[in-house]
Amino acid sequence: MALKYLALASLIVLYSLMFIGGYVSSAGLGLSCPEWPLCPNGVLPDAKYFIEWTHRLVAVTTATLVIVTAIVSWLNKDAHRKIKFTSAFAAILVVTQITLGAIVINLKLHAVLVAIHLGVGILLFSMVLLTALFAFKIAKKPIESTI
Repeated sequence: MALKYLALASLIVLYSLMFIGGYVSSAGLGLSCPEWPLCPNGVLPDAKYFIEWTHRLVAVTTATLVIVTAIVSWLNKDAHRKIKFTSAFAAILVVTQITLGAIVINLKLHAVLVAIHLGVGILLFSMVLLTALFAFKIAKKPIESTI
């Protein structure tokens, strides 16, 4: 039961992260916070860094949820190989995505790396979506016939 809600929370938070990331990119705010992992002034930066800082905060939250979902799916006795694969692959992709994000900032938004960052994000979303779909399928109990 917890797996179903973890997977759904991961999906919702990841979608929010992609939405914020799209805004950061289209508004040209990708280098508004030029240091990584924290913005200038530490954990709580000035207002001019707020949007990029929010993107990073949601990224950490997403990573935590995706990794916990993968761990729970591997510990769940009822979980099939499909959900174990998609959740583990998502956990690998979320670590890759955060690493790519750091490299993109350090290399000042190199176009090829920004495109790879987007592509990995789409693949990550696909794996988290499949994990959520498989989790909801596991939660359903088959109807048994009384005949």
